Amino acid sequence: MSRKSLFSVMLVLVTALVIGAVMPVAAQERVTVTWFVGLGTGTNAEQIAIQEQVVADFNASQSEIELVLSIAASNETARDTLSTLLAAGTPPDIVGPVGVAGSNSFADQWADVEPLIENAGYDISVFDEALVELYRNADGTLGGLPFAVYPAVTYYNTDLFDEAGLEYPPAEFGAPYVLDGEEVAWDYNTVAEIAKILTVDANGNDATSEDFDSTAIEQYGVNFQWARIRLIWTNLQPATFYDIETNTVTIPDEWREASQWYWDRIWTDYTAPNATAAASEVLQPSGFASGNLAISIVPLWYTCCLDSSVGSFNWNIAPVPASFDGEQHVAMDADTFRIVDASPNKDAAFQVLTYLVDTAAPTLATAYGAFPALPAAQDAWVESISTRYPLEINWSVAGASLAYANPGTVHHESNVPNYSQAYDREFSFLSLIESDGGASIDLNAEIDRLEADLQGIIGEVTE
Repeated sequence: MSRKSLFSVMLVLVTALVIGAVMPVAAQERVTVTWFVGLGTGTNAEQIAIQEQVVADFNASQSEIELVLSIAASNETARDTLSTLLAAGTPPDIVGPVGVAGSNSFADQWADVEPLIENAGYDISVFDEALVELYRNADGTLGGLPFAVYPAVTYYNTDLFDEAGLEYPPAEFGAPYVLDGEEVAWDYNTVAEIAKILTVDANGNDATSEDFDSTAIEQYGVNFQWARIRLIWTNLQPATFYDIETNTVTIPDEWREASQWYWDRIWTDYTAPNATAAASEVLQPSGFASGNLAISIVPLWYTCCLDSSVGSFNWNIAPVPASFDGEQHVAMDADTFRIVDASPNKDAAFQVLTYLVDTAAPTLATAYGAFPALPAAQDAWVESISTRYPLEINWSVAGASLAYANPGTVHHESNVPNYSQAYDREFSFLSLIESDGGASIDLNAEIDRLEADLQGIIGEVTE
């Protein structure tokens, strides 16, 4: 063989080896994972910029997945946009952040992440076990991983407590309240008692006085700011009201008792504002933020609306009172990222999900104004919120609350068939209690009517 022919053969072999080496690399294209934003928060300009940076950081951190951000035009249009994508067979892979209620419209579209956790060998022990169970569905599947949580806490106006000569609520779970020099349980019975002392009329008489004028109240004792009735019920006593096996609704006795407790605060003690009082000048811009309300039991997201309090009055937070059963239960709003069951790339989507709830949690939680479920990200949130509210706030209550989270089966936004219609009927029941005519209703009869109406909305009983 001539030298020229030998060179030609060698060139062919080398070329073949190079092509063989290059082709598998070229074939290993990144898997595209689409992240849909808008069903919950995330659509304002500042949040979009932060989310885009998170996507860029994720894509730079590895070479297997190309994360693509898809943002709805607005929160109002997001549901229709997602519905269209699902119907067209072009679903996103991951959706969020989205709360429990926001997820319910697509309850049959979400993947169970438990098999994905097992496939990935992901260690979920970084989250509080009780908090993981918050994302557990009635059918036993796990809808997501903990991300952004808003535990209910007791906001209290320290100035009003000082004026009344009352001790502050306890700073830790399980600690007693001191009333008239004696230790008593920090529970809803105690709240009912001190709310009377903290409710004051225009003449300076509190609700324990025979001279108290309920038509001229200038300071109220307690409310559940902007709460729906199921949130109030689960604050007082979490319970199950819907049986998925039989498709039946039963308002439990605990919720009848809770309804009576709330009705008594409005119409017997006058310590909680009715709808007319809540809309009055006394309680503007909102109940607790007005400075004329002593206690508000509300999820932590209410910090969004307390900017007007800075320099106006002093406040703090404490654990929620113990429930009717004497145990600590914390109602909690919660957002997460959901994986779409129709996604062809669920394992890759789960890798993105773990990045969002872990590595990106400090950045995203701050952007969304949320308390991060990840313990390692909570200090950053505390630092951020402390800058906004330069008071000596007991922010440790937020983290301590997570261990007492209500599980998903008794969550105040747990899903039922025809959820939106059921939500509207619940709202009308609460509106009735709080309306000017609420004082004269037959409460148990109205609860019976609510139960029957919810059963009709959800559908006929399955044989």
